[in-house]
Amino acid sequence: MFEITRLHHVSLVVSNTEQALAFYQDLLGLAVVRDRPDLGYPGAWLDLGSGQQLHLLEVDNPDPVENRPEHGGRDRHIAFHVKSLNLLEKELSASEIAYTRSRSGRAALFCRDPDGNALEFIESKT
Repeated sequence: MFEITRLHHVSLVVSNTEQALAFYQDLLGLAVVRDRPDLGYPGAWLDLGSGQQLHLLEVDNPDPVENRPEHGGRDRHIAFHVKSLNLLEKELSASEIAYTRSRSGRAALFCRDPDGNALEFIESKT
């Protein structure tokens, strides 16, 4: 039987690659992977470390952006480990990006990117 060994990448649909890069690259500090091939549509690949990537796809969005749950934990989302939620909160607040703390009581918060994609950030002690 085959075995899944780890996550390679996650793709998100975005409406504007430059706007998305302002969020993911400039605000969150992710590095762009420069060897993305020409796929026939705009987008970017971002390095998450350990061989994992986030792919931004500037294509027509098949999902509704309106009427999503206010709290990202009640919506499909991507979860990232971060070293400091306090530093992330400062960055989000300075950029006027709304966020909510996890309702589970653990050290985590949720926000949305400019296209409404839900993101979770979990404080990692390691």
